[in-house]
Amino acid sequence: MPEAVIVATARSPIGRAFKGSLTTIRPDEAVRQMVAAALAKVPQLDPADISDLMLGCGLPGGEQGFNMARVVAIMMGYDHLPGTTITRYCSSSLQTTRMAFHAIKAGEGDAFLSAGVECVSRYGKGSSDSWPDTQNPVFAGALERTAVRSGACAPDWRDPREDGEVPDVYVAMGQTAENVAQLRGITRQAQDEFGVRSQNLAEKALANSQLLDARFLAARALVDADQIVSARAAAATIATDVQAAAQAHAKIIEGLILLHEHDARKAIEVLSAANSVVVPCRM
Repeated sequence: MPEAVIVATARSPIGRAFKGSLTTIRPDEAVRQMVAAALAKVPQLDPADISDLMLGCGLPGGEQGFNMARVVAIMMGYDHLPGTTITRYCSSSLQTTRMAFHAIKAGEGDAFLSAGVECVSRYGKGSSDSWPDTQNPVFAGALERTAVRSGACAPDWRDPREDGEVPDVYVAMGQTAENVAQLRGITRQAQDEFGVRSQNLAEKALANSQLLDARFLAARALVDADQIVSARAAAATIATDVQAAAQAHAKIIEGLILLHEHDARKAIEVLSAANSVVVPCRM
């Protein structure tokens, strides 16, 4: 049985939804650039030997629709290359890596492309979820339970299957996190301490320029026919994004506790804007 190994990687910077320097980049173009960057690291690989492009996308609709993997293959001039776009929400790109690994182990091919993308800033053009009248009425009762849980003096979460009811498959990530925190016994203090540690590590990485390794994407994306932007200026724009995000978070435990004490939504026991973050635009 053949062994599967990762031979090259590439990633884009992470931007702020609707506000950052990456908001003008289409998701298919972002994928194209990252795939090209990864392949440039292995020039000995003939693109004709690649068996499939597997692309993960949480909400594959709108600009992220139309089997984006195949769209990217055509954009790169690889008309021979098939593509599949799959969703497992936040684990979509990881799933494509598993699929590529399994395909190689099973002898289905020797080389595969595993990628992932999500551009919340582009959801205005449409996405695969949240269209009116698309939720299954089977889950109406579950939706009502979630609404109660999100209010003040909410009851403790319990497995609805124990009461012969169905879970809420449409529950929001924030409410899911609260349920998991309660189920696993994660305290607000532990969440705050983890958030501070993450913040400190991010600041350290920024100081060492580790967060700017993929600056070439920003440089290419910010350059058009009417405006020439140097790679250094583009990297500085990304740095500004990161610094702005860093300044938006409290840096000490005492500050996080104050946020909790002044939180008007008493139903929120563990999560806050300071100790939780959603990465909106990433590859």
